Amino acid sequence: MIDTQLLIDLVSTAEADGVQQLVVGAVIIHEERVLLLKRPGDDFMGGIHELPSGKVEPGEALEVGLAREVTEEAGLVVSAIGAYLGYFDYTSGSGKLSRQFTFVVEVETTEPVVLTEHDEFTWAPLEEELPVTDAVNAVLNTYTATR
Repeated sequence: MIDTQLLIDLVSTAEADGVQQLVVGAVIIHEERVLLLKRPGDDFMGGIHELPSGKVEPGEALEVGLAREVTEEAGLVVSAIGAYLGYFDYTSGSGKLSRQFTFVVEVETTEPVVLTEHDEFTWAPLEEELPVTDAVNAVLNTYTATR
């Protein structure tokens, strides 16, 4: 289970750094494969593959937002939040400085994956070069180095 104080510290540091939007991402593993979602072509950063992720609502705790986003984006139910893998900053489509915190997440079941905001999904082998941004690739490298 994730340390509550760590979550509080992550939010406090982001606020001190001037981050305007908090985002959470989930590394979900099944049979040595990671769940990746493909963004619609007409969306911000359209066509890229990403982890299930999304904005934390104002006043929402990181762990609550993480569970909500996994359910909203993939139709999966979070059963446990594991290791914190790090963060990366980026500018959102609306121009906000955003910080994505990424965690290893366990889900009750890995199927069916039900998409509401993405064009497709894949369970991508971790040992292959993945079609993700450098920032997501760095997070996945952290995951593979720590398991």
